[in-house]
Amino acid sequence: MACLPTPESEMRLSRHALIAAITIAFSTPALAAPFAYVSNQASGTVSVIDTGKDEVVRTLSGEGKLGKNVRGIVAERTGKTLFVVDAKGGKVDVLDIATDKVKAQVLVGDSPEGIGMSAAGDFLAACLEDDNAAALIDVKTLKVAKHITLAGKNPEHCVFSPDGALLLASNENSNDVDVVDLKTGVTLGTVKSSGHPRGMAFLPGTHIAYVAAETANAVDVIDADKRQVVRTIPAALRSAGAIASADGKTIYIANGGAGSVTLIDVAKNSAVAEIPVGKRPWNMALTRDGKKLYVANGRSNSVSVIDIATRKVNKEIPVGELPWGVAIP
Repeated sequence: MACLPTPESEMRLSRHALIAAITIAFSTPALAAPFAYVSNQASGTVSVIDTGKDEVVRTLSGEGKLGKNVRGIVAERTGKTLFVVDAKGGKVDVLDIATDKVKAQVLVGDSPEGIGMSAAGDFLAACLEDDNAAALIDVKTLKVAKHITLAGKNPEHCVFSPDGALLLASNENSNDVDVVDLKTGVTLGTVKSSGHPRGMAFLPGTHIAYVAAETANAVDVIDADKRQVVRTIPAALRSAGAIASADGKTIYIANGGAGSVTLIDVAKNSAVAEIPVGKRPWNMALTRDGKKLYVANGRSNSVSVIDIATRKVNKEIPVGELPWGVAIP
């Protein structure tokens, strides 16, 4: 016959359960904050920032093999591999983060600058300034799958549409943006910019892109399907970098001349804030939770950390010389 628990035994069980729960809570490690990776163009290094502490915890150089003209940078989504552009070497270095060893070097063409990754993570696109072309790299084979000849001149940034159907290339010298059909690998034509297009950001789930027009101190909103500018939004002096929030409500524009970041409210189609950062802010990255924006300040040799909720800079972190971009897995 089963014995019914006494009040004393129930209290002992409750105490044991409470102690066990506390032990588990304190012994289970908290999820680590992601790292931000900063390409330092003149140093030939990558600064690794712990986004929990907001401080540099490592400096990578690929054992000195990254070259002295490091530009575009992309982080593979598992956080194990970086793809780093070496403009002088005409290649993309595949860097193992844990060991700081270059696993592969993919020769792409003359003077690569910006690099983008498809949403599926299967392809990279490197813009080749002197070739007036884009190189598509198969992430699995680490080989160039296709060279795409562009209609414009001196492409800087290459950005995939969210669905992977299109590729945009911002052409500085011809003041236009190529729209490439990735199914055929052929450009569909160009869209005239307000002036010197640089960084670009697609709205999530759309073919609408926001393009920083540097000499116009503005942002062109491009409908890639129609291949036309549907509106132009004033920003600040020498707008250069662009990134969209994951919810598609806000576009962030780095203004190289003003030393600031402009926040554009997508619903209002207008700038709603301007946040001072370092000198010549360039390219940026958001944390996955969308709470912090990391801005590479080329002339300050630093990264500004913007708290999205307060719209203020929390910290300015010293990095290498002439930081070009930031990648967060």
